[in-house]
Amino acid sequence: MRFLALDVGDRRIGLAVGDDAFGIVRPLRTLARRNLAADLATLREVARREEVSVLVIGLPLTLRGEIGPQAERVHRFADAARTLGLPVELYDERYTTSEATLRGAKDVDAGAATILLEDFLARRAH
Repeated sequence: MRFLALDVGDRRIGLAVGDDAFGIVRPLRTLARRNLAADLATLREVARREEVSVLVIGLPLTLRGEIGPQAERVHRFADAARTLGLPVELYDERYTTSEATLRGAKDVDAGAATILLEDFLARRAH
């Protein structure tokens, strides 16, 4: 099964793709947000091209693990993304941006999506 990870922010969406057969994840690119319809159209094309069957969307919980304003926005985005016809998994993304920065990612948003998906796949394997 192939997964498309999304690190959704107000201005950008970082993308990474991977599969659970080998656990290999690679960053794609970061999309500049335009509007919801355009963002979803681009994601539909990426999902088709990469032959993904599940979206994994990072959920930015607060440091205490609670739903804050940004997580509420991501929930609304995830609801809209369900119109793409793919299953949507929300996954805790705390610290992914910091870790991507520490790893020296050239594209921090895509790097955060990569780390998100690596962690997601590792937890699925256990």
